[in-house]
Amino acid sequence: MLGNVRQLARRTLASDVELPSATFDAHGHLPRIAFLCVDDEASGLKLRQLILENTGYMVSTAGTVSEALTLFRTKDFDLVVTDHLLGRAADPANLRKNATTIQQMFEKRGVKSHLLEIPGVPPAVYGEIMTPGATRTIMLYAHHDGQPVDPKEWVNPPFDPTLRDAPLDKGGKAIPLPAQGQPFGPEWRIYARGSGDDKVNVMLFMAAIDALRANKIPIKSNIKFIVEGEEEAGSPHLADYMRQNKDLLSADVWLICDGPMDQSRRQNILFGVRGVQIVDVTVYGARRELHSGHYGNWAPNPAMMLAQLLASMKDENGRVLIDHFYDGVQPFGEIEKKAIAEAPKNDEQLKRDLWLGRTDGNGASLLELYALPSLNIRGMVASRMGAQASNVIPATASATIDMRLVRGIDKQAQVQRFIEHIRKQGYFVVDKDPDEQARLTHPKVAKVVVDKGGYNAAGSSMDLPSVSWLSRLLRAPAGR
Repeated sequence: MLGNVRQLARRTLASDVELPSATFDAHGHLPRIAFLCVDDEASGLKLRQLILENTGYMVSTAGTVSEALTLFRTKDFDLVVTDHLLGRAADPANLRKNATTIQQMFEKRGVKSHLLEIPGVPPAVYGEIMTPGATRTIMLYAHHDGQPVDPKEWVNPPFDPTLRDAPLDKGGKAIPLPAQGQPFGPEWRIYARGSGDDKVNVMLFMAAIDALRANKIPIKSNIKFIVEGEEEAGSPHLADYMRQNKDLLSADVWLICDGPMDQSRRQNILFGVRGVQIVDVTVYGARRELHSGHYGNWAPNPAMMLAQLLASMKDENGRVLIDHFYDGVQPFGEIEKKAIAEAPKNDEQLKRDLWLGRTDGNGASLLELYALPSLNIRGMVASRMGAQASNVIPATASATIDMRLVRGIDKQAQVQRFIEHIRKQGYFVVDKDPDEQARLTHPKVAKVVVDKGGYNAAGSSMDLPSVSWLSRLLRAPAGR
């Protein structure tokens, strides 16, 4: 495995970089590898795990090629690997295969369809059913990409669909797929990567078309479809597709077919989505890991520093303590409050299903808390754990944060509030790895890297003309 890693490094780094052989340090610890993941976190995590399992090497992340080379040349790391040919945006063949498969499924059903292309970007699929004399046009949105996956975390292979007779956490057992025409149990679940997010909605498009055709039910509106391939990466090029295909993608209403099922099993219409901004934070200790028996109580521990920093951002009830974090929030209006009051009350069931003894929010319901921005720790890392743990004080500690945004909150303003809070905790804030001078002249240093994606919250008014007929359509099958 190490030989393969070296080959990848030789291909991706400057030719004048000489890769040293692995050596143990004075405490018997293997050196770390600096790992550069340009396009895809999922593939990066997979390769990191493979390296750890097969070589014992620990892997750290560099943000840019120059950063990775600096780490290598300063000998803090023994090997630098780049991963810019792997991953989410780097799996163009399979993303294109997704798109062409969906296009073929549309064409098979008589839906005029073609791929929308931007160089270097996963294709989106466009389809349309145009009805002469139609007075309205409805756009149905879905996506064909998926979240990263670690097969070891799955009971069944993630790309081998498995039908179970109940949710897995409720003892669901694998059962054969039903024959055509056989009833499908309402609590049956298909387990496969992306089956619910968002392949199910793509298949619902096809099933709806088939049902309309089979029952000879005329379509009275123009129906358009757009299925993109970058939703899980934050849809960075969806706006470009819309600008370049303004007339093609115009519609009276867009229905985003990508969201959670209500626990009551009732169909629902959501009129907005919170925005998101992702931020990575790294704090620093010594320039290399230190033996805790030799340096404990003297050398600052970045893992503890990071824990204290993050703990300063929220109180025990989940309220964010960052100054001005809630400034500008637009509260729900009367029509929205009425809708929440009439919505199914799911909180107690959710607590039972999720084994939660308490919730944040000082007693407010989940739906009520949608009105507020949030701050979430996606993950933290400092050093090795479990069987791989060693007697060290980590050299760095990092966390990935997402801030969910609501109406009235701008993503850039929220990032600045976040950074200012870190400064108020005594940190000198940088946006790249600090050099020797920065670390020697400042007691505490934090690197904050703001994800280039992210978007503000978006929503639609609940009193739009389209809302009434959409509501009628959803209620009709259930007789409500």
